[in-house]
Amino acid sequence: MTCDNIIAFPVTPADRDPAVPLGPLRRPALLIRAARLGLPHWRRGRDLPKLLKSEMVPGPGKSLDLLRGLEQALNDARVQGAADYDLQRHLGLLIAILAEARLAAAPVAKPRLGLAV
Repeated sequence: MTCDNIIAFPVTPADRDPAVPLGPLRRPALLIRAARLGLPHWRRGRDLPKLLKSEMVPGPGKSLDLLRGLEQALNDARVQGAADYDLQRHLGLLIAILAEARLAAAPVAKPRLGLAV
């Protein structure tokens, strides 16, 4: 049995931001499903700078703590029913979190040693 409303994360490095909650994200299943459907349209170079409101983008997997902090603030606004809650931004952050978590968990390709033939 799987849970459609949970995003699991790989073990995080020791240099993570302690202010950001650790562990899986529990969000409404519809939000998680929509984020998963948005993954094929994710373009890191185009979308991450917009979400982070910065031209400088951290290396692969390094932005998870920042994204989770931003998403947590939006989720708090959603739960409180805040008038300034932005569903589109929240969904974009969830897509980014899924994409960055996959990128962080992906094995790093090591260059081959030797001569190319």
